[in-house]
Amino acid sequence: MDDDAEQQHLTAAPGYALGQLAKAFTTALTHEDAGTRRRAEGRAQRWRAVLAGMAGGRLTIGSRTPVAGLPAWVTPEVVRGGFATGAPSAGGPLQPYEIGLAERFGVPADRRALFAHCLTDTGLTWLWGQLNSGRYEVTVPEEGALLTMAWLVRHGEPAAALDLVAELEPFAGRLRFLPRPSTGRTASDDPDALHRRTVDDTVNRLVRRRPNAAVEAQREALAVWQPFGDELLAHWLETAGGEGGQVLELTPDASWLARGGELLSRYRLLAEEHTRCGKHRSSKGNLGILRGALEETAAGRELDARRLGLLRHAVASMVRRRGLPGSPAHTELRRAQRVQAALPSHHALAQVVLGRLAVLPQESGIADLTPVLAPVSEPEERETGVPIGAQLPPAISRVVEGALSAPVDVLVERGVVPSSEVLAELVPQLVAVTSARAYDDEALRTLMAANYRAFRNRRSLLLLNLERQVRIEELPWVRAVAAQRGDGSAEAALVLRQLGELAVQGFPGTILPNPLVRELGVLARQSGLGAPLVEELAADIFMNAFGPKFLVAAGIAGELLGGSLYERYYGIDYAAIGELAIAEAADGSNRSRTSAGFARLCAERAEAASSAPAAGPKSGASQGSWVAENGKVIEQSQILTTHNLATLVHRVGIAPEPGWAELARRCFVTVCRLTGRVHRNPRPYATIKDAAYAWRQLVFHLSLCRPAEQRRVLGGLDEETGRYPFHVAARLAPALAGLRLVMDGGGFGPDGTAEGGRARRLLGWTTDGHWLASDPTGRSAKGS
Repeated sequence: MDDDAEQQHLTAAPGYALGQLAKAFTTALTHEDAGTRRRAEGRAQRWRAVLAGMAGGRLTIGSRTPVAGLPAWVTPEVVRGGFATGAPSAGGPLQPYEIGLAERFGVPADRRALFAHCLTDTGLTWLWGQLNSGRYEVTVPEEGALLTMAWLVRHGEPAAALDLVAELEPFAGRLRFLPRPSTGRTASDDPDALHRRTVDDTVNRLVRRRPNAAVEAQREALAVWQPFGDELLAHWLETAGGEGGQVLELTPDASWLARGGELLSRYRLLAEEHTRCGKHRSSKGNLGILRGALEETAAGRELDARRLGLLRHAVASMVRRRGLPGSPAHTELRRAQRVQAALPSHHALAQVVLGRLAVLPQESGIADLTPVLAPVSEPEERETGVPIGAQLPPAISRVVEGALSAPVDVLVERGVVPSSEVLAELVPQLVAVTSARAYDDEALRTLMAANYRAFRNRRSLLLLNLERQVRIEELPWVRAVAAQRGDGSAEAALVLRQLGELAVQGFPGTILPNPLVRELGVLARQSGLGAPLVEELAADIFMNAFGPKFLVAAGIAGELLGGSLYERYYGIDYAAIGELAIAEAADGSNRSRTSAGFARLCAERAEAASSAPAAGPKSGASQGSWVAENGKVIEQSQILTTHNLATLVHRVGIAPEPGWAELARRCFVTVCRLTGRVHRNPRPYATIKDAAYAWRQLVFHLSLCRPAEQRRVLGGLDEETGRYPFHVAARLAPALAGLRLVMDGGGFGPDGTAEGGRARRLLGWTTDGHWLASDPTGRSAKGS
C-alpha cells in the first residue's frame, strides 16, 4: 500500500440509510401490530434525521466526530449500521428526574439552571450526598460528570474541578450532566455477581405471557366435552338391542326422552360457559352427530336413514376406540385424562411465580433461585387455587433462571449464558468493577464503575479511514481523575485470564465476537501484558488495510506456533513474519496507522487460495463480489493471528481446564453441527464460513497437543462424524484427509489441495463456489 492510498479519506454513501428508511416506512404503513408500527415510525424518523444531516453537511458518517459542533466524548445517538442521527444521547427533552430536581432545588426547569445550581454550596452538598449513599444511576456517561466534579472539590482538587467545569459548560444547556437519583439498590451493591436480567425484567416477561389457546382448548376438551360425550354415548347405548346391539333397536320411552332433554339443556349451558374448544359444534364430529340426533328425536322427529346411519357409525367408532363407558379400559383412560386436565396451566403457575418475585428487589438479579423455583406451597394453594406440590414447568423456570445473580462462570455452566455473544453483554459489568478497583477511594470507585457500565452501552459508530472508537479515558471527567488510579495491572491480568479461559472453553469453535474482544482489550491494556487483541473486520467496509497490532499479533502467534501443525496446515512462514515485524519496527512503520507489509501478505495469501478448484456449486454474484474478495483477505489475517487465540495463550497465559485435546474434539462437534446445516441449504456460505472458523480453532488446539495426543484425537474424529447424517462425513472427508496428510508430514499444493483433490485445506471465504457445499446425493446447493 502506498502513502497516497493510506491518506485517502472515505465517507459513507447514503444508500444504506435510504434502504433502512424504506424498510421502516413500509413496516410503519403495513404491519398489523400497532406497537410494531409505532416503533417503525420512530426508526423512520431517526433515519430521516440521518439523511437530512448528511445532506446538510451536519453529519460526517464514518468519522469519530460525526456530528458538527459536538466533540468526540459526547455520546451520539446511533442507529443500525453505526450511523449517527445528529442527536446526543444525553440531550432531548428534560427527563422526569431533571424536572423533579429543578422543583426540589427551586430553580427553573432548565438544564443550564440545574448545572449552575450544582456549582453552588447547596448543589455540591447534594452531590456529595449522592456520592456518599451510592443511590444514583448513570445511564449515559455524561450523567456522571458533575458527580466527578463534586468529588474533585471534596478532595482538594479545585483546579481540576474548574477545568472540568470549563469543558462541560458550553454544553450545559443541551446535555444532562446530573445523575439519576435512585431509591433502589446502590451503585455499589454486589460488585462481583452478574445477572443477565433484573427481577423487573423477569416480571415483565412473565406478565406478557398469555394462556396458550391450544393448550387451554385441549384442557377444556378433556375436562368438559369428553365426559359430556361419554354421557351422550351412554344415553344412546340404552336404545341398543338385538344381537348386533345397534342403536335405536329399542324404542325410546318417556324417561329416556326426558333425560335426553336434560342433557341437551346442560349442553347449552356448557357451550355458553366453555368457549375455548369448538370441536363439539361440528355437525360432522361424533359428539355433534350424537347431539344432533338427540335433538331430532327429542323434538319428536324420526331419524331418516342417512342420519340414523351416521348415528350408528359414530356410536360404533366411539366404542371401538375407547371401549364401553364404565368398562375398565375406558375408566382408566378417563381417569388419566382427568389428571392431565387438572394440572395447573403455565399461566396459573406464572401467577404464583409473580407473587414470589413481587417481594424481591426489582432492580437486581436473584442470588438464590431455590425459593422462587420451589413447588407450590400450602399458603399459595389457598391464595391461588393452584394445587400444592405443583412443579414449575421448564418454560417458566428458564425465564426465572435468566435473572440468576452469580459469578460469570456459574452463569455459563448453568446455561444462563448460552453463547459468547451473551457473554459479551455481561462482561462489561465485570470489567467495570475490575477497572474501578484501581481507585483507592470507595466513592470514586463506585462512580467510575457506574460510569464504565454506562460507557459500554454506547453504540459503536461506523468508522472509516482506520479511525478508532472513542475510549473511556477520553471522557473529560475520567481524564480529570486519572491521577487517582493506582496500579490495577495484576487484577486486570487475572480477570483477563479468567475471562479468556471461560470464552475459549465455554464456547469452543466460536469466534470471539467484537464486543467481547473490546472488553478483553481494555483489560489487556490495563494489565500491561503486551497482548494485542484484534477485532473481526467487516468485509463490506474493509479498506485493504490493517492496523499495526495485526502484525504484532501474528508475531506472537509465530512465537507460539513456529514449526507446529498449525503453521504447516495453513502454509505459514512465521519466521518470515517475525522478520517483517522487525523490519517495519526498524524503519518506523510501527508508528503508522497501518501495516503495509501485513496487508500485502494477506492479499498474496488470499490470491493464492483463489487458485483452488471450486469442486462445488458456483456461489453467485454476491458471493463472488468485492465483499467476498475482502472476506478472503480478512480470513487470512485471522489465520495468521489465530484471531487472538495465540495471544491469549502465549501472553495472557490461559490454560482451559478441559485441556487442548478435549477442546479440539468439542470444536469438531461444532464443525459437524454446522456442516449438517449445509445440506440442501440454498444459501450455505455463511454457515461454511462459521464451520471454517471452528475448524481453525480445532487445528490450533491440536497444535498445542503432543503428537501422540494429536493422533488419538484425530482417530476419534471419524467416529464423531458417524453421529451425524451420512452427508456430513462425506462433506468433511477431504478436510479430515488433509489434516491427516499434514500430520503425517505431507502438505498441500499451492492451490490448497493434495492427492488429486481427495485432501483439501478447509477455508471459509470463496468467490468460485465451495467444495463443502457439494451435495453427496448429487444435487448441488445453490449459492446466493
